[in-house]
Amino acid sequence: MKKIRVISLITAILFAIAISVSWIGFENSKAQSKAQSKAKYVIKLNHVLAPTEPYHQGFLKWAANVKKRTNGAVEIQVFPSAQLGVEEDIIEQIRQGANIAQNTDAARLGMYVPQIAVMNAPYFLDSIEEVQKLKNLSLVKKWLKELEDKFGIKVISFSWVQGFRHMLTNKPIRTPKDLKGLRIRTPGAPIWQESIRALGATPVAMNFGDVYMGIQQKAIDGAELVYRNITGNKLYEVAKYVSETKHILLINFIIMSKKYFDKLPPAYQKILIEECDKAGIETSKLMEQEIAKIKQELKAKGVTIVENVNISEFKKLGENAYRKLNLLTVRNQIYRELGKKY
Repeated sequence: MKKIRVISLITAILFAIAISVSWIGFENSKAQSKAQSKAKYVIKLNHVLAPTEPYHQGFLKWAANVKKRTNGAVEIQVFPSAQLGVEEDIIEQIRQGANIAQNTDAARLGMYVPQIAVMNAPYFLDSIEEVQKLKNLSLVKKWLKELEDKFGIKVISFSWVQGFRHMLTNKPIRTPKDLKGLRIRTPGAPIWQESIRALGATPVAMNFGDVYMGIQQKAIDGAELVYRNITGNKLYEVAKYVSETKHILLINFIIMSKKYFDKLPPAYQKILIEECDKAGIETSKLMEQEIAKIKQELKAKGVTIVENVNISEFKKLGENAYRKLNLLTVRNQIYRELGKKY
């Protein structure tokens, strides 16, 4: 009888162990299934601006909204001040399929699809509202598809508008004659170079981070920038005039690898684009609203704002950039689709 009780006890113990192992296996299976449903996609967003800039805060908001709507499945990590590298190198990594995104512009994308550079040409558009209409145009859709198919670059959004670019110098600029002989920093892409040359200055390609020292050491006589760039990098310490030439309404693009984008589930792709457009428009309007305040800040720091600029004269000269790069016909076609006069 005692022997039977021992056997029964051992049987009960073994049965309990089997049940426990089975339960643990079931729980592990559930955990693995849950982990698979929460598979994380990490996108590293690189940009050249300081963390204090509205764009950086806008990118953080985009990241937060995407993370929330995807229940943490898609994470966007934001790297300011070009922490991941210079823009041109990042774009090449994007083309190879890296999980990196970049804030860029039409001028740099024009190195791949030349016609898209028209978006950064002198006096191309006048408002955020006009920029928003571009994505519905057949010609623009064609350019974006070419970027994807031929170069592996996926445009997530171009609803990020930094505002009008002006001349930052140590002398007032009211007419193109005032720019004669001045070396003005601008990015190295052809549309930037030809635009500044057409307006009367000598363009100098230089990284944005080197502008402060460049002006300070007189390697350049100034730069053409949006208002926020001036305060963000304390350029008011080395240049005392901002002349409101409004020569370019700066349209920015958020791009990433088409190859990596295609790995995302369709629902996540949709969320990524929707939230990027939304954050871009909000940030663009915020920057537009804060210009008056920035101008007052600059005046308090001894900067003179030159508002009486002969815009019509600059516009006439700006046409030369379109002609030089064979973009006049393209611009006119865009204007016809927009119902805009030219």
